[in-house]
Amino acid sequence: MSGGSEAGRRKAAGAGRGAEGGGGRAGGGREVPGSWFTRPSRFPPPGRIVAYCVLLILGAAVGAAGSLVQAAWFPGGLVLALLASAGLFLGSLRATGTQVGVLSSAVGWLVAIVVLSVGRPEGDAMFGAGLGPLVFMFGGMATAVMCATMSRLPQSDGGPGRLGR
Repeated sequence: MSGGSEAGRRKAAGAGRGAEGGGGRAGGGREVPGSWFTRPSRFPPPGRIVAYCVLLILGAAVGAAGSLVQAAWFPGGLVLALLASAGLFLGSLRATGTQVGVLSSAVGWLVAIVVLSVGRPEGDAMFGAGLGPLVFMFGGMATAVMCATMSRLPQSDGGPGRLGR
């Protein structure tokens, strides 16, 4: 009596492994024809890759402009630069719907900030010493992290009711 139930459990466990993505194998361990071709790709579509590259360049532009503005008009320029950075990061999250979009714009922003903060051999540097550049760097990085770790965006097309009604 227990032998029949044991065989049933083994058969169910084997079928469960195949259904959960066992690499194209059916419940009996056979290879399912065409399963390699029908699996969804792990890579993003080419349009999204282009969007990530554009956001990388846009992040570098906003980082460079923000570093100039925050130094030029100290209190107001700093607020304007931080708002532009927050708008870039939130906009990249809305445009792509993924955290990788925020990451790509944040990487461009950070690279521009780091390149501009390194001084030249002559002693010239884009960033001066003071509180403003530090607030701009850390505030922008904190904003990027906040936007990247936000939960999923709310869907505006659904009603407040339950599913299926």
